[in-house]
Formats: sequence, C-alpha cells, structure tokens
Amino acid sequence: MLRALIFDFNGIIVDDEPIHFKLFKRVLAEEGIELTEEDYYARYLGFDDRGAFTAAYREHGRSLDEKLLARLIDRKAGYYQNAIRNKASIFPGVEKLVASLVPALPLAVASGALRQEIETILSNAGLLKHFAVIISAEDVDHGKPEPEIFLKALAGLNARVENNDPIDAADCLVIEDSKEGIRGARRAGMKCLAVSNSHPTELLQEANAVVRSLEEVDLSFLEEICA
Repeated sequence: MLRALIFDFNGIIVDDEPIHFKLFKRVLAEEGIELTEEDYYARYLGFDDRGAFTAAYREHGRSLDEKLLARLIDRKAGYYQNAIRNKASIFPGVEKLVASLVPALPLAVASGALRQEIETILSNAGLLKHFAVIISAEDVDHGKPEPEIFLKALAGLNARVENNDPIDAADCLVIEDSKEGIRGARRAGMKCLAVSNSHPTELLQEANAVVRSLEEVDLSFLEEICA
C-alpha cells in the first residue's frame, strides 16, 4: 500500500545533469583530471559530489584528503549557483504530478545535491512548500547506492505522523533516474519507479517500473506499483 513518495532531485525534478557534468569536468580539469561525458553518465551520475570527486581521484591514482575534497565541493557549488540562477528547468509533468499528490501523500526529497541547491530551485519553482522532508548530501555519511538517504527520509516523514501509525519502508515509493539510486531504494526495502531521463530504459530494469516521463504518471499508477 502506497503511503509516502520520495523523489530524487537532479534528473527527476530538475533537468540539470548536463550542468553537473560540465561543472565536474571544469573543477576536475582545474586539478589536471580529464572527465569525459561518457564516463560521467556511465559511472558518476548516481553519486553525490563527495562520491563523484572521490571516485575520479581514485580512478586516476590521485590522493584526496578531506580538506581538498571540501574545497572541490565548495568550488563546484559556487559554479553551480551561477549556472542555475534563473536558468533551472523543471522536467515536464513534475509540477502537475506534485500538486496532485499533495492532498493524498506526504512527499520527500532524497538527493545527493546540496541543500541550498535543492531549496533554491524548489523555491523558485514554487514547489518547496509541497515537500515535508528534504534529505540532502549534508545529512548522510554514505551516498547512494547505500540506503541511508532513503531511510533518513522515511524517518523524517514518520516524525510528522500524527496518528501513531508509522509508515513502513515497503509502503514507500522512490522515484529515481540512476542505477545507484534504484539500488539504494531497493536496499532500503522500498519500491522504485525509474524515469529514463538520464539512462536508457534497459539500464533501469532493477526498478519496479520504468517510464519515459513523469507526464505519464498519476496517483493510480503509483498505487499499482505498490499494490
């Protein structure tokens, strides 16, 4: 039974994965590391900034301490704020779907993006008020595909339950666009709907269902996945 919905952010709500690729590429190039578009979409897309920079340094045989990692994340965050100022594009179908779900279900965001990025874009789109819980990169120790981010989102939703009837993980549906996100959701014991915004359908088959766009989705469709 569907009782809560957890959205990924980048690649699901906001169409900014090309921006993230360009900024990872820019920051890594400043450090003498090359990142190709093929490598980004194949290996890094599902990671948060910490995971992506760590993986890039490891794969190039470079050491990366916490101080340097923090500087890389901060530098990319600064570039990102400039890149998305008045330019963030919300995926088709998102605003209509979210508005239709609010009366029926509590909604959360669980994303490897930074909180400031998430809240800025949701606020500009008029969507921030619809999400009861936001779990961002700063809130977890282990990013996707680990389940921590989804379990924290569920804990946040349950902290707002008023009738002493906590929501079970099996009654949560996660909407994701990455292989890592799907695996994290399934490891958390949740159902997952994948949207092929970032990967072709054939690479998302670990999800319970796959759609091409959230324009195809309504409450009854989501309930069927969790039935």
